[in-house]
Amino acid sequence: MSGLLMSAQEKAWTVDECMRYAVENSTLRIKQEAQNEIYKQNQLEAVGGLLPSLNASTDGTMYYGRVLDKNTYKYVNTNTLYNDYGINSSVALFDGFAQFSRVKMEKLNRLKGLQQLQENKDRVAYETMEIFFNVQYYQGTVKLAAQQLDESTANLKRVKRMEELGMKSIPDVAELQAKEAEDRYLLTKQKNLLVQEHIRLKAKMNFPVNRDLKTADSDTLLHIDTLEENAFEIYQKALTYLPKVLASNKTVESTKMEINVAKGLFLPKLSLYGGINTYFTKLMDGKTYTPFKEQLNTNQNYYVGLSLNTPIFNGFSRSTNLKRSKQQLIIVQNEREEILREVYSDIEKTVADVNGLSDEYAHAGKRTESMKIAHQVNQRKYTEGLISALELNTSSNRLLQVQIEELYTNLKYQLKMKLLNYYKGASMFN
Repeated sequence: MSGLLMSAQEKAWTVDECMRYAVENSTLRIKQEAQNEIYKQNQLEAVGGLLPSLNASTDGTMYYGRVLDKNTYKYVNTNTLYNDYGINSSVALFDGFAQFSRVKMEKLNRLKGLQQLQENKDRVAYETMEIFFNVQYYQGTVKLAAQQLDESTANLKRVKRMEELGMKSIPDVAELQAKEAEDRYLLTKQKNLLVQEHIRLKAKMNFPVNRDLKTADSDTLLHIDTLEENAFEIYQKALTYLPKVLASNKTVESTKMEINVAKGLFLPKLSLYGGINTYFTKLMDGKTYTPFKEQLNTNQNYYVGLSLNTPIFNGFSRSTNLKRSKQQLIIVQNEREEILREVYSDIEKTVADVNGLSDEYAHAGKRTESMKIAHQVNQRKYTEGLISALELNTSSNRLLQVQIEELYTNLKYQLKMKLLNYYKGASMFN
């Protein structure tokens, strides 16, 4: 059992696995699902408002003193037990279509909730992916810093031997010692940054604090092709499937239905009602009385009727409710416009990033190869005494810098390409 637990803890998590775990354990998802259940119950309640109501009632009363005998319709001076039963039903025939509008409104709210749930999932997935790529970036910088430290240590060992043989001076040794110390500090710093990103990733995933999270390395850089994407074309298509946009559309439609509900409350309400009643009574004088079942059958009565309720004045509640709904519509319409502008801006920036990063990475790769060759030449020149230790250190630092920039450009391109594909309709997950 302990072996299986250790194996699970040593598992290297991929970006998709981290994203799925984060979504499954997201508090945003849990809260939105609870809200969606509320929307569902609100819709069920609204549909129920269109159906007839059915109620049953009963009561029992003991009368003392002079009362009317309901069997003989004569007044008697004795204690009397009275027990009645009733079933009644009513249905609204017309209410200004307020209830129909309420049903449509609650249905739109439920559909909006589904889009909001998907939007929350997508946002959590992307934010997790962003931190995951940060972790991979620092994993890469740690490796590059470790490689430079190994090189500096080897150079320091070599120059010390050359100093012993009289081929190098003490200042050369001191310069390389300083370089080795600087590279050791750089490696420690990158390791600390990597730890911080791991902490952020675990927090975003809602990962157990008492477990270690090991992420997969990115040893190979992704091949990048030059692309030419059109932001407006992507935006036009995204309007038909992007959850954020669809949710805002449903919000506007739902608010319009809310206005219809408020308007319907100004109109008369016509209802049909009916029912059946019966009762049982008994004089508590010890005399014989008609049996319970017989009285219930004999005393039955039925009724049916129409009710018209015309609103005239109720303290401005209807008018203020209508005005509030109209102002709310203005708010959500403007919020929708803001969302659309934000979506287009994000798509335009993402397209610019993808197109720009593809060119940057092509140049970064060529620059890295050139710097590797130049640094190898400088290594030989230093051994032959043609350049100083300071020049060799500068060459080493420049190579590290271009390698880090190449790594950053590639990972950033992967992140932006994922986001661009999402705007084009693909899932956040592979």
